[in-house]
Amino acid sequence: MEGGRKLDRWGYEVRTSSDACISAINSYYHQVLSYGRNRSVILEAPESDPECVLGNILAAHFLCSADSSRAVPLINAAKSRLEHASTYEKAVFEAVMYLVSPDRDDDLAVELHSKLLQDFPRDLVSLKRAQVLCFYMGRADLSLKLVEQVLPINDHEDYIYGMLAFPLLELGRMEDAERAGKKGYEINKEDPWSQHALCHVYQYECRFKEAVDFMNDCARSWSPLSSFMYTHNWWHVALCYLEGHAPMEKVRDIYDECIWKELERSDAVPVEVYLNAIGLLLRVYIRGGHDVFGDRLKNLANCLADEAFWFLEWHLDILILWALSYTGEFNKAEDLLGGLKSRISRMTKKKQQLMQRGLSLAEAVYKYGKGDNKDALELLGHDFDAINYKIIGASDEQLDVFIEVHISLLLDTGETLMAIQAIEKQLKKRDGAPFLWRLLEKAYSILGKEEAASCGEKARTLEATYFT
Repeated sequence: MEGGRKLDRWGYEVRTSSDACISAINSYYHQVLSYGRNRSVILEAPESDPECVLGNILAAHFLCSADSSRAVPLINAAKSRLEHASTYEKAVFEAVMYLVSPDRDDDLAVELHSKLLQDFPRDLVSLKRAQVLCFYMGRADLSLKLVEQVLPINDHEDYIYGMLAFPLLELGRMEDAERAGKKGYEINKEDPWSQHALCHVYQYECRFKEAVDFMNDCARSWSPLSSFMYTHNWWHVALCYLEGHAPMEKVRDIYDECIWKELERSDAVPVEVYLNAIGLLLRVYIRGGHDVFGDRLKNLANCLADEAFWFLEWHLDILILWALSYTGEFNKAEDLLGGLKSRISRMTKKKQQLMQRGLSLAEAVYKYGKGDNKDALELLGHDFDAINYKIIGASDEQLDVFIEVHISLLLDTGETLMAIQAIEKQLKKRDGAPFLWRLLEKAYSILGKEEAASCGEKARTLEATYFT
């Protein structure tokens, strides 16, 4: 456009005369929606036009998660030119500024994004930003409401259906999620979020071989993905092998070649790799795969003892506590736990109440790693339900491992009848999971019940189904 005005990818007005600036903004949009590993391209926007409000505020938001001190000059630059910005830029500025505020109210942050999307419904990056916030709030319902709000005008757009599928599956609407994921995949077969959503559905429904075959077909498109998305997709593949009772060596190979090996890339982000690595290892250890995995947990725990990786993600911190305590690094684990308590004490009262469950889970997992099973069970409670812990920033699939921890604790502390109730609750949702039948077989065996034999037979039948 003439006079220092250009249109971005969505067709919204941006006050800049720099082609390089608007190109960097549009490239950033693509990187965010495709989970690319070059999101830092947004830093080129303020370099190309230091006065562009949108370029400055998006670059500041990118830096806030990694280096907040570098974000301050960009925020100041955006503020200084705000009166000259377009209506769209002002709306993005307001939403992002509140999002990075240390005293923000998450509900209000979502409301601001909802208002932005009412006025500018084609802005799928603002939708993604809001959905990420909803994920860390444990509010898939709000996430779904946001995407449904803008879906009519984006009906044929790339990436929108993966963004629709994820909250649907988190709300247990698997048929709808599969339908949305397939539509997203038809529009763009390289959309990793649609691929990921479909794998979630197949995995939940115990369609393990179908999930693995599908993801292996998709894997050729994963090289440009961020360290998180790349290793997370492989985490799902490994989990399908694990749940489908493939040889443990197959799971180990995925860990070595497709998760840990990511660290060899010069642009890898280690913390994103560690999250998926430790999430897989906890599952492996619950299933008794210690011997096959050798020293891998110890090696990972040594990396996670570095405090630079602490306090970035509640989910990761909780898994780190298990790794440190299980490998005997009790002092380090206690330092991490103390740091979590300190951080909660500095939160708003509302946030403190929300995160108290997360802290209880952290303490329980620490005790579980130490082998203090009675204390761990007391912290979780006998009626533990992982769905109440989404606030730690984890999907249902990621939270399921804590259900397995809880069942193991019930069995190991003599609460066998309660363990049976917990297992049967899971089987109502996923009766094709062999491990659940093995746990039920163990529980009935402890009680000397004849039902153990039929549970064992069911497990063997399923184990022979998926990867023989």
